[in-house]
Amino acid sequence: MKGRKSVVFAVCLLGILATLGPEAMTFAASRPRISPDAVAASPSANVKVVIQYTATPGPAQIAAVKNVGGTVTGQFKSIHALSATVPQSLLNKLTSSDPSIVYISIDRPLASHSDDVQIKAADYFNEPINSAFAWEYGFIGTNVGIAVIDSGVRPVSDLGTAPYNSLQPRQPAPLNFANLPGQVAPGHSGRVVYSQNFVPTVQDAVDTFGHGTHVSGLIAGNGSSSTGNNDIYTYRGVAPNANIINLRVLDQNGAGTDSTVIAGIEQAIALKQTYNIRIINLSLGRPIYESYTQDPLCQAVEQAWKAGIVVVVAAGNDGRDLNLNAEGYGTINAPGNDPYVITVGAMRSMQTPRITDDLIASYSSKGPSFIDLVAKPDIVAPGNLVISLRFGGDSLAQNNPDFNTPRDFYLRNGGDNPSNDYFPLSGTSMSAAVTSGAIADLLEAFPALTPDQVKALLMVNSDRSYFPSSSSVIANGITYLANYDVFTIGAGYLDVQAALEYLNAYGVSRIPRGTAMSPIAVYNPTTGDTTLVVDQTALWGKSGGWGASGVYGNNVFEGVAGSTALWGKTALWGKSDPAGFSALFGSTALWGKGTPAAETALWGKGSSQSQTALWGKGAQVSNALCAPFEY
Repeated sequence: MKGRKSVVFAVCLLGILATLGPEAMTFAASRPRISPDAVAASPSANVKVVIQYTATPGPAQIAAVKNVGGTVTGQFKSIHALSATVPQSLLNKLTSSDPSIVYISIDRPLASHSDDVQIKAADYFNEPINSAFAWEYGFIGTNVGIAVIDSGVRPVSDLGTAPYNSLQPRQPAPLNFANLPGQVAPGHSGRVVYSQNFVPTVQDAVDTFGHGTHVSGLIAGNGSSSTGNNDIYTYRGVAPNANIINLRVLDQNGAGTDSTVIAGIEQAIALKQTYNIRIINLSLGRPIYESYTQDPLCQAVEQAWKAGIVVVVAAGNDGRDLNLNAEGYGTINAPGNDPYVITVGAMRSMQTPRITDDLIASYSSKGPSFIDLVAKPDIVAPGNLVISLRFGGDSLAQNNPDFNTPRDFYLRNGGDNPSNDYFPLSGTSMSAAVTSGAIADLLEAFPALTPDQVKALLMVNSDRSYFPSSSSVIANGITYLANYDVFTIGAGYLDVQAALEYLNAYGVSRIPRGTAMSPIAVYNPTTGDTTLVVDQTALWGKSGGWGASGVYGNNVFEGVAGSTALWGKTALWGKSDPAGFSALFGSTALWGKGTPAAETALWGKGSSQSQTALWGKGAQVSNALCAPFEY
């Protein structure tokens, strides 16, 4: 690394906050009890809110809400919270009358939409991450439960029984490298083992939108609809024998709220033992309004993580949002900003199975996270133009007729007619699902892995050997630039084979135990350096291969925009790059006086809501779950 280290570590959170400067110290000390968007709501409105308390709320807390004219609509024990409708003008009265209230935030919307683009060729998603290596040794997610918290799941044939019926689960160590794959057999409906609806406006958990089924296919589709004598390619999920726990939190338009998602997360925790739920997939998100330490959505995912469930979250599809800076930094969505979870960005496979030509998708959100400056994403995985499941009446497919998979993509002499079983989508939703499937394979092989060990294993063994220094895409006359730094690609490209080979060689015992919390980015105005800072008790504080250089790799920090390192004075985050440095650490940016809340940064000037920024100007739903295709 040319005689210098790229990453330094601090001993405690206080040291981190002191380094961040007076704005951060003031934020930590004052900690408002009502979120900015709740304060900005009309005084005459009844607002839907999530109220967090110091302990599980009881009759006294419910009575206090009723005393100000509010109505309690739900309770979340894992995060000590109530959902309620309360007159905005009486929020201050509620907080002053009840000292047990920690924080009140709007029950915020989550939404989705996609753009019409004719698909010309499909991207690969199993080949770049070496899924077949796991399959060859029988690791196909058998008996591993993945909670898909999404728009519901339609139990189509590809979510049926095992594709490798002749293979039995194998002992995790040692791997027998002489084994060959079994035969693929058509499946039957049956691996959607549990379904529950949390959307107030609908009656059941069956997907009518299409997003949740597409995500489930990337995780666990067995390829039965593309397996046969005339089929030339099989669209199989990464864990083709895993079980899906369907927790519907989004409606027929792909819209939901914080409270529905939190309810789904709580149910996944409650069902963990019954269905061996080891993974929660959250291919959804929304803008960040406050620190992850206050955000109820982030607090919910942390409770799942601490309950022993790996939480995989989409980074967001807002890398093309240039409101904050000219390079799309600072656009990670919640709850992907939480340092515990695995946050995944999206790669383009460029229609080839090899990874050496793969590029980051320009829409993939970049870190560091708004407000807390958490280094995100953690890893990247294929997510562009990936083909997965559809069904009759799938509104995503029907409303976007150019979203289609010609039958000759997988069927010999199939012609140009669109498939009734498969169609493509793009976005970090898809890359998160691919990652969830990979984790299911790992957990079948090594069930003793903790969530933190899984995260560390994937990050340390990610592939970062080939990335270019930069790439760009031109869309609608705008050039979108991507630098292959830690805030764009995280630790690197998901690699199932490398993770399994490490476990086979060393076993679980060689992975340190402790937290794998994502570090914080800190700018030092005296030296001009930006560093990643974590508590020494985290896995990244360990020596050897589990230290920061083992996680992120020296090459990630070199040759990006300057002659020294990424963190140097003349590099990407140095003084010579105002588009990167000034936007995130300057006087008018994240910590600056000019942006005390999101209104003048990501959310758009003059707006306390998200309709003019991350979700797309003038649109209620745009690019939240699905992103534009790239070629």
